Amino acid sequence: MSLLIVSNRLPVTIEEDNNSFVLKESSGGLVSGISSYLSSMQRAKNNKASYKWLGWPGKTISESLKKSFLEKSDKMNLKPIFLSEKVMDKFYLGFCNKTIWPLFHYFTTYSVYDEESWNIYKQVNLNFRDELLKVIQADDTIWIHDYHLMLLPKLLRDSVPDAKIGFFLHIPFPSYEIFRMLPKDWRRDILEGMLGADLVGFHTYDYTRYFFSCVQRILGYENNFGQILLPDRLVNAETFPMGIDFDGFANSAESAEAKLEIKQIRDNFGDSKIILSIDRLDYSKGILNRLKGFKRFLKLNPEWHNKVNLLMIVVPSRVGVERYSQMKREINELVGYINGKYGNLNWTPIIYQYRFINQNALSGLYNASDAALITPLRDGMNLISKEYLACKTASTGVLILSEMAGASKELGEALIINPNNTEEIASAIKEALEMPQAEQKRRNIIMRSRIKRYNVNKWADYFINTLNKVKQTQMLWSSRLLDLKHKEEMICAFRRSKKSILFLDYDGTLVPFESRPEEAAPSEKLLKLIESLCSSRGTDIALISGRDRYTMEKWFGAQNIILAAEHGAWIKEKHGEWTQQNLFKTEWKKSIYPFLENYTDLLPGSFIEEKDFSLVWHYRKSDPEQSQVKSREMLDDLVSLTANIDVQVMQGNKIIEIRNNGINKGAIASSILMGDKYDFIFAAGDDWTDEDMFKALPESAYTIKIGINSSHAKYNLHNSGELRNLIEGFINV
Repeated sequence: MSLLIVSNRLPVTIEEDNNSFVLKESSGGLVSGISSYLSSMQRAKNNKASYKWLGWPGKTISESLKKSFLEKSDKMNLKPIFLSEKVMDKFYLGFCNKTIWPLFHYFTTYSVYDEESWNIYKQVNLNFRDELLKVIQADDTIWIHDYHLMLLPKLLRDSVPDAKIGFFLHIPFPSYEIFRMLPKDWRRDILEGMLGADLVGFHTYDYTRYFFSCVQRILGYENNFGQILLPDRLVNAETFPMGIDFDGFANSAESAEAKLEIKQIRDNFGDSKIILSIDRLDYSKGILNRLKGFKRFLKLNPEWHNKVNLLMIVVPSRVGVERYSQMKREINELVGYINGKYGNLNWTPIIYQYRFINQNALSGLYNASDAALITPLRDGMNLISKEYLACKTASTGVLILSEMAGASKELGEALIINPNNTEEIASAIKEALEMPQAEQKRRNIIMRSRIKRYNVNKWADYFINTLNKVKQTQMLWSSRLLDLKHKEEMICAFRRSKKSILFLDYDGTLVPFESRPEEAAPSEKLLKLIESLCSSRGTDIALISGRDRYTMEKWFGAQNIILAAEHGAWIKEKHGEWTQQNLFKTEWKKSIYPFLENYTDLLPGSFIEEKDFSLVWHYRKSDPEQSQVKSREMLDDLVSLTANIDVQVMQGNKIIEIRNNGINKGAIASSILMGDKYDFIFAAGDDWTDEDMFKALPESAYTIKIGINSSHAKYNLHNSGELRNLIEGFINV
């Protein structure tokens, strides 16, 4: 059993030189975080823990070096996925970073919707799938990371249905109004791709909530306490804010290289206060915003001139991409303007460096700075804020953090600002510089304690343990699914029987649900199946539906079967007449109907269906989220409205039904069984109205629930198609 980590890139960068190569650890929060977790996992299990990291090596490896590269990679538990640089450039710089990155970070005008880029994105995900299939073993845990591989979970699921798959998105997941800007097919494929995983993880509750909303509105699947019930299985989506290697950064801040960096900073800056800004070059990071905020601070607070420096390090990113090159030019111009306007021969307000920096040197910068200014316009988590706190071993310093960063949900003791408001940034800088050390320590001790406890190892363990629990829950559900052995046993029992009866629901059981009830008329194939069953020796069929008797008569009146309409309020024996089971009163409908009309006006797409002894409010075609709110409101109001009326209020699949008390499928099934002795009893249904029937039938009956839901039925099937396939097996000899 192994843990397979899958990401767009391997955690190393290959550098070739004179027909040889070296592997250097890549930078980035994902790499450092996961690498730290894997190391701790091996230490905890005495180096017996098995894992492999799969991804692209970052460049095309020459044939002369490929063999030695593979050997070295294998020793490092790495599995390179070889793709051409041309393809990966189109993949990474195309759909990933011209469509998904800007859209998910709310830079909608930057997004490009190009069919060729989308096709390359799909193809690369397929390439990853093919390479994974070569190494996957039974009981492996597959953990897929980030927006580059959102289609991969489903591609794997289709190939390995029982695989244990987790997916984590490290960038924000946008609201429905943003996500829907993707073309219809693309957005469906992305959501279905992510739902191929057993567990989908996000950094914040907001992102998780937006994901649920998109899944409900676009795919039609609701969630129940984080569980999304698909037609064939259960998927969980939860919030897992990513931590850092706290001890690693804290120790790094005490390293010789960090201390040298601290000394150099103090030698260069003397008593001047240092505000640190470090980010890779990206429009989502709000670098220009923090420059404007610092400029505003200098204008409003001349007393701080010559006493403070903004040390701004911008890490090169996506070199050669025009939008990033333009942003770099804007940064250069604004830095030059601020230094020219406010600086002098003895003081340069902004020290600007465009370079890479290693962890020990970075830890020294964190430790030496008096404040950190972190102002992303939108960020999935932002681990820099946590790294800064981990390196402040004396617990002094002030964190100024954008409320748009996922980390702000955990670091509430920081100075939280809106990065779009230069006044807020300027005010926060002044507050940070003037904050007493005692207050700095009070805030930082709380935050450092929090991120020390919830470090990257706890984050990863929490995700993997939750994934294991999801698989256990799925196994419990799958144990109720009708397997081949019990299916064959059921078919044999039917064929041996001398007198059998099948109790069948209609909508959602024999046929799938349709947006409008009249669209679910039986097909010729289904009618022929019913005819064939009826012609089987000693076989009766009782079709018990919530449909009205007129529709039942129109669709099935010619069949030699028992019909029960409105859940049993009306019954028709074979070729007999419709008879009313009880003398139900219907005066209550006069007061309830106007109430339903009011809600129909409030919820576009909803409508009322009136039957003899019930009223049904349908909302399948309405907006899913609005439907959820309005249906709950209606149920609450109906409880009060019907308190003194002899009716039942029941919620079904996208319906709310009000009907006379005393009507249920269990009672009608029991009355049918009283007339004959059957040696084979079968029942199938899909919702709460069928539970009465399942409970009323004898223990020897074969009962089936359509859908993966808890039930009094003995078995579950995924859908109506599987049920029809089972029934066809009864008569196909």
